Amino acid sequence: MTIPRTPADITAAWLSSTLGAAVTDADVTPIGTGQTGATYRVSVTYAGATSLPATFAVKLPAQDDAVRERVALGYKSEVEFYAAVSAEVAVPVPACVHSDISSDGTDFVLVLADMAPAEQGDQLAGCTPEEAALAVDALAGLHGPSWCQARWYELTSIIMPKPGDEAAAAGMGEVSAMAATITLDRLGARISDADRETLTTSMNLVTPWLSAEKDRFSLLHGDFRLDNLLFDPQRTRVTVVDWQTIGLGLPARDLAYFTATSLAPETRATVERDLVQRYHAAVSGYGVTDYDLDTCWQDYRLGALQAPFLTALGFAFSASTDRGDEMILTMLSRGCRAVRELGTIELIRSYQASSPTTA
Repeated sequence: MTIPRTPADITAAWLSSTLGAAVTDADVTPIGTGQTGATYRVSVTYAGATSLPATFAVKLPAQDDAVRERVALGYKSEVEFYAAVSAEVAVPVPACVHSDISSDGTDFVLVLADMAPAEQGDQLAGCTPEEAALAVDALAGLHGPSWCQARWYELTSIIMPKPGDEAAAAGMGEVSAMAATITLDRLGARISDADRETLTTSMNLVTPWLSAEKDRFSLLHGDFRLDNLLFDPQRTRVTVVDWQTIGLGLPARDLAYFTATSLAPETRATVERDLVQRYHAAVSGYGVTDYDLDTCWQDYRLGALQAPFLTALGFAFSASTDRGDEMILTMLSRGCRAVRELGTIELIRSYQASSPTTA
């Protein structure tokens, strides 16, 4: 067996073969709360002295076959990120010791550095401005080094429509409208009338939104939020995980999605100008030119649609859990409010009015 299918398959024999060292015992315990993947901490006992770590984080697909098939492209995306992308960018990620994936993508394994005692961010509680600043710096380390580099179009597992792919943007628009209907039906009266209207309008503008800025792009994390960030106990460093939604698109989509879903609305409104300025300075430090702060702010306003867009897509086509439903309601409420306060819908419509190709 080259790819463990279940945690029971992460044996001493498999680890010996994978790590190139004699392993006599392996203790496997689940960590994290992923719905599309399963992560385990593996404590390893070696036969002799070694410089290898005593623990690893091992990521496998979800243990539900239906989920595996639905998320196979995401698994391919994550494996491709660690194999072909992570060394080319500056975003802090766990070191990858081993990766493998089946041809259909339904079985995969990642053996990663264990980031303990780092702690996962809490999506429901939200983060502090100081934690947000760490996240913004990390995000710039993904966007800056990949800014407008056409070579990334060659990635085979891009999740979202690539810039300029009008047919794919139209298809995503249809899927998004469907996702809005499913989401609103499932949430019922738990979502406010204002958020219901914002979500419906936003999801019906996905096609022109994706087409609004086609010439400015970078690699995107796609789901850059607190649950996918690990903070060291002193809150001085952050590590970014969960690369199943990597894409290409307007860089500020990641930034606005993070601030809209991971900060309390009152906090976001107070610090977002400073965070955008910090982000702009950081990407400029990676050699990004011809990108002024005013344009960055407009991109940020435009990017805010990523919050209801990705939240509704993720909720509509996944299994429901109590924490998941509460998290979706929180993210939708925060995200829809950001869309309204930033005038994102009006901005998209101004793009429509000025460009026949996005009408």
